[in-house]
Amino acid sequence: MRLLLWFVALAGVILATWLVWGGAWEERFSLEGSVAAIKAAGPWAWAAGVGLLVADVLVPIPGTVVMSALGLVYGPWIGGLVAAGGSMAAGLAAYGLCRLLGERIARRILGDLDFEKGRLLFARGGGWMVALSRCLPILPEAVACTAGLVRMPFGRFVAALACGSVPVGFLFAAIGAAGRSVPGWALVFSLGAPAVLWVVAGRIHRRLG
Repeated sequence: MRLLLWFVALAGVILATWLVWGGAWEERFSLEGSVAAIKAAGPWAWAAGVGLLVADVLVPIPGTVVMSALGLVYGPWIGGLVAAGGSMAAGLAAYGLCRLLGERIARRILGDLDFEKGRLLFARGGGWMVALSRCLPILPEAVACTAGLVRMPFGRFVAALACGSVPVGFLFAAIGAAGRSVPGWALVFSLGAPAVLWVVAGRIHRRLG
């Protein structure tokens, strides 16, 4: 119960932040605004894009718009690589911040029973949640933070994070480079590709193990 309450409360805080400040941030970081902010960094434009994606962990910056802006600035391949790297950096930041709280504090927050249940849940099925959440609003931060809190195995988290971040990063960079709005099939791809990659990663892991 505490684990569920933690997740709902965390998602609620993120949603509330979007409701209060999201409109202003979306206006500031429209596609044109994001491109301007990235280009303003000159030769460090790629780092500015990564920084904006990482900042999305704490402030309501529209991450997919930033990814599209990176595609517009750098093209679909370099832009996709930077966008995927930025999405992974954001996930690692959220995971790391909550993991740094330590197991003692995590157990106080969740209670011993829910902590163990959460650790078992993320050790077994957490990869699916991490991979599939990367294309959705609110959930990426909440899932990554919870994974860190219950100390999901780091290697498994990184593998799942890559399965979700890479296709999403390249997809939205390609959309931005083409100068198009997000088509309906993009959501299907951004959910389907991470799922396929995670299945493949699991089979490779079992063969190597």
